[in-house]
Formats: sequence, C-alpha cells, structure tokens
Amino acid sequence: RCEGLDTVCEVFLNGKSAGSADNMHRTWEYEVSGLLLPGENTIEVRISSPISAIRAADAKEHLAGARDAMRGFPHIRKAHCMFGWDWGPRLPDAGIWRGICLIGEGRARITDMRVRQRHTESGVFVAASVLLAGNAEIQITMTDPNGRALALKPDEWTVVPNPQLWWPNGLGGQPLYTVRAQAINENGETQDSAEKRIGLRTLTVAREKDEWGESFAQSVNGCRFFAMGADYIPEDNILSRVTPEQTRRLLEQCVAANYNTVRVWGGGYYPDDFFFDICDELGLVVWQDFMFACAAYRLTPEFDATIRAEFTDNVRRIRHHACLGLWCGNNEVEWFHDLGFAKDDLRSRADYTKIFEYVIPEILAREDPDTFYWPSSPSSGGSFDKPNDPNRGDVHYWEVWHGVKPFTDYRNHFFRYVSEFGFQSFPNMKTIESFTLPEDRNIFSRVMETHQRNSGANGLILLYLSRTFKYPGGLDDLVYLSQILQAEAIRYGVEHWRRNRGRCMGALYWQLNDCWPVASWSSIDYYGRWKALHYAAKRFFAPVMISCHETGETTGRVAVTDEPSLIETKARLCVANETRGEISGSVRWQLRDAASETFESGSVWLTVPPLSSVWLDEKDFAGTDFLRNHLSFSFDIDGIPVSAGTALFTAPKHYQFEDPRLTGVRQGKKLTITAEKYAKWVEIIPDGDAVFSDNFFDMEKGSAEIEILQGDFQNFRLRSLYQTASE
Repeated sequence: RCEGLDTVCEVFLNGKSAGSADNMHRTWEYEVSGLLLPGENTIEVRISSPISAIRAADAKEHLAGARDAMRGFPHIRKAHCMFGWDWGPRLPDAGIWRGICLIGEGRARITDMRVRQRHTESGVFVAASVLLAGNAEIQITMTDPNGRALALKPDEWTVVPNPQLWWPNGLGGQPLYTVRAQAINENGETQDSAEKRIGLRTLTVAREKDEWGESFAQSVNGCRFFAMGADYIPEDNILSRVTPEQTRRLLEQCVAANYNTVRVWGGGYYPDDFFFDICDELGLVVWQDFMFACAAYRLTPEFDATIRAEFTDNVRRIRHHACLGLWCGNNEVEWFHDLGFAKDDLRSRADYTKIFEYVIPEILAREDPDTFYWPSSPSSGGSFDKPNDPNRGDVHYWEVWHGVKPFTDYRNHFFRYVSEFGFQSFPNMKTIESFTLPEDRNIFSRVMETHQRNSGANGLILLYLSRTFKYPGGLDDLVYLSQILQAEAIRYGVEHWRRNRGRCMGALYWQLNDCWPVASWSSIDYYGRWKALHYAAKRFFAPVMISCHETGETTGRVAVTDEPSLIETKARLCVANETRGEISGSVRWQLRDAASETFESGSVWLTVPPLSSVWLDEKDFAGTDFLRNHLSFSFDIDGIPVSAGTALFTAPKHYQFEDPRLTGVRQGKKLTITAEKYAKWVEIIPDGDAVFSDNFFDMEKGSAEIEILQGDFQNFRLRSLYQTASE
C-alpha cells in the first residue's frame, strides 16, 4: 500500500514489477504475494521525470492552463503549483511523500470506516459503519471528551447522552469524540482496528433567496457565521520539509489572528491527516477544494478512472473531520472557461461539466452525502451561469491590485462571500537577506525580481505606494511601506464587508502563507515571520470590532483646493459582533490633531445583538483641517477598549505628522511603547525573530503595553510613518 507516490513511477519488489502509478493524490495498492521472498525483501520505486511526461502529453494535445506554470501541467495529477505559479517557482518535486506498508490478507481487514451524525430536536445521534475484508465480529465504541465510553452497534443510530457540540474558533469550544472499531476473530483476537475523531455539529452553507439575490453563508449548529480567514497553499515546494510541528505553528498563528476559516486552494495537494486534526482542535473550518485549478482537462477513460479513485480515497480519508465545512470542485476552472481562457474549447467545457457537476457529486452522494458541495470557486452554482456574480455564491475580486483600482473601491461592492482578494507586499528584511547579497537589495535587481513571480508586481507596489506614501529613503523603509499598503488594502475590504454583515458573509483573503521566500500576497512569509497584514488581521477579524467609513481626500489625489470647508470630512462608525452573545459598551471618538490634542469628542452607549453589526449615526466634521486632523475611536466594555482605530481624511503622504518621539522599554516579556504625539503604524523591529501581541499599530499620545508572545531578541527599534521617507 503506497499512500503517496509523486508522481510518474513504477514499483518493483525484489526486482520484479508490482505496478505503476501516475497520480500523486491517490493511494495505490498492488498484489505482491507472488513476489515476496522469505526474510529480507527490497522495494524499489523508479520515478520518471514529470516534466518529460507533461511535455510529451502536451505535444499530442495542448490543454490551456495558467500561464505562470509549465505548459502541459493539466495532463498530470500532480500539484499544479509545483510547475510554477504567480507566487511559486517551477520546481516539480518528486519522491515518496507518504507512507508505504505491507498488508497481510490472511487476517480480517477494515478497509473503510464511516461515522455519520444526525441532529434532531430529540437529540444527537451517531452511526458507524465498517467495510470488512474477511470474517470477524465488529465492535465499536465512542469515547466522549471526558473519557466516558458508549457502545455503538454497526450501522445503527445511537443517541449521544449530554452531547457536547463543536464550534468554530470564536463561537465556542472544540470538544472531540473518538470512535474506535475493532475486528475480532472467533478466538477473541483483534485482527484489525480503525479510529476516527469527530466533533458533534452540523456544518453547511445556507443558500436562500433574499432582497439582494441569494445568500451564501456558512452555518454551524444552526448559526450563520461570518467566515474570516485566508487561502492556504502548500507550505513548501519540497514536500518532505512539511512537518506536523510546522503546520501546527502556522495554524496556531491563524487562530492568533482570529481566523475561523481556512480555504485549501485547489492548485496544491490534499493536506495530510495532521492538518485536519489540528484544524479540528483549533476550530478552523476548512473549505476544501478538489485539486484542480486554472486549467482545462480532458476526461479520457484513463483520466476518469484515476480521478474517481483519487476522489474516493480523499473523501474517505477526510470526511469525518469536524472542521470540514464544504467540498469545492476546483479553483477558478468554471470562471476560466467563462472568460474564454480555454479558447472556446467546447469539448473541455463538456468535460468540465462531467467532472465537476456529475462525477464528483456522484461520488459524494455515495461517500459523503452530509457535506455541502460547491462546484467551483468562484461560482454562482454551476452551469457557467455568471460564475463571479456579486449577488450569488462566492466571488474572487481582483480589481484592487490587478485592476489597479484604489482601496476605497472595495466599498462599492457588497459581495455575498469573498473567497479570494489580495494585495502584495515584500517579505520581512530578514527574509530578503536570506536570499540576497547586499548588492542585490534593490527591488529591480535580478535576484529580487526572480523572487517575484507576478509579472510587473514590483512596479505595481510602487504605483500604489505613490498614491499613498512619500517616497521611502531605502529598501528597509520600502519593505515597511509595502506591508502597510497590503494591510490597508485588505482592511478596507474586510471592515466594509463586516459592516455589511448579513448581505456579505465571508472574507477570505489571498493568501495565508508562502512555499518559498518571495514577494507575494501572503500575510506570513516562508520563515513564519508575520507581515503587517497578519497583525492587522488580528484586529479586523476580532470577534468584536469597531470600524470607520470615512469620507475625505483619501485616494491620494490632491484636491482642487486645500480649503478645509470645501473638502467633505464625514465619518460613520460601526460595531460588528461575531459572537453568540449580546454585547454592550461605549463607542468613544475624538477629533484630534497631529499632537493628539482633542478638538471634539463624543460617546454613545451601544448594544449589539449576537452575530450582527450595528451602525452609528454619521458625523459631519465640516471645515476641519483634513491635513492635520484625524479621527480616533474605540469600543469600550467595562471601561476597557476591546477594539480601536484611527482614520485620516487624506492620504497619509499629505497628513502633516509631527515627530511622535517614540520610546520603548522592555521588562521581561513586556514592552512599554510611549509616544508624545499621534503615531501611525508603529512598528517594533527586534534584532531577532519575535511575534508580539500587537505590532504595526496606531497610538495617540501615551503608552501601550505589548507582550512578546514568541521568540526572543536583545535589542529593538521603533518607527512610524513620520520616521520614514524624506523626513
């Protein structure tokens, strides 16, 4: 049994062929009883070049695919991004990437185990079924989180006493139950066993007609929640480097930034069991793509047979996990055809429909009828019916970045669920130093451009920078400003969609992580270093969040006049509550100048129902000096700010910052940061690697206490927007 052969290979036992493989995403089993010898046996796997395989196939018939990948990649069932993507190198890994074992057929063997659950008004019921090769008695027990065991009869529904429900992060706990099946022979000996860990919950997607079109909202235990998170790609181009410890660190950092959802992108591979185990434990709902992305496919009999086996293997492996929120057929393939990238290949369209609207649903109906299926991302439901419709289904929105529209453009759109949108930045300076020499440290050097896989993106970062900030004095400041640009872009979108919760019910930004050190859309770089975006995500994904919709000279375009009375300066605050309990507190705001002096202030007592957002009345600051004044705001519960922010009425490059004279003192695991005036986007820069309780934050005159959560360092320095650029 070979659980991971990557990809085109032949398996030999004692020098004789046992069989071949051509799909890294499935499990291969070979009958070898006639090839075994007494004593030591030798297994040999001969792996052929995947590049040669796709070139030969593409020479016979070209299939359209993402232009950043090698031609021919859709012909082979291998992680597409290994052949290159607009964030990854062309580095097709090869090898034995999951376990190989020898299975004796003389004993009873459990070949599959399924655990299902049913939630009714009268209770929660579970049922377990086992597929058995051979003869044996099946005994099944379910152990609750407190260690109490419950006997289950195969294929019969059993009520769970005092059921403890599983919830996504931020909505409740993650109690897990263990279901164990044993195959016992007539002598009372255990011949085989299987074990699944489950969470008791209902988890689906609600699609209902409404005043805006049709909803697309994830629902757990009857509660519709706003999905908050990012898109996950393979953690390394070299698969053997990915470890459970590394994956746990990454997913724990998702929880630290208040994620409740992670989307597994369809151009990589189906993650290891430990990925889903960790998501179960942390409360991260998984949107799981099948492994197809940005390409056309040919449904030959051979391709049909291998993908059916692939789907069955992975659905059976993953379906029991509490975290599994939905299956999705592919990434952007329906949209790819709709936009004409497949050059109106009608056969490819027909094959698309067969794979994603017939084959996968057929297998899911048999193997996992309880999990919601969505044919593509983005999609309005299939059949090439406006797959990126803003009023139905999920959306990928790239007009900010690829379309060069300003960040404020997000506020023009009220999507039902945004499963992809993003903005690039450079990785941290320590990461850049890992792949450059001093003479390479210019963003247009060959080395730096090689570590930028999206054509023209370094120039695009500079274009957006020109709209927003003053020109930086060096690469270090440019990296800092690029990360603030990225964080600001995504903040504009997420805060807007959370303010319009109910109409929009999800914001998953592109992307969480990197597979090598590179300039990209990630919020955590290859070495696990947080960019400004990840710290910002911790704030804009917070269960209770206050945000501001401001109006002013905010797009970087200079107004016709600097006369304050002629510039509209309005602001409307909103508090979003993504918890299952009602919250009450004070909304406080102050109109301040660059020295943090207050000119106008106010407070409002506000009660926000669970799973909702509440707008406050708009404030008109007519005549304010938009070049020197800004708005500071917070939502306080019991006198303690739980969420806060500031808003400018002009682009940061035009705001007349004054030197905040930042200072910092460390005592053990805490830093005390002090500012004498308003400081925006304060960064703590340690001489080692560290994760802080907050970083890249705004502060008024006063002090802020910051904890060191991970890592260590000897010294640190501080900077803010004032201390970059020509000043």
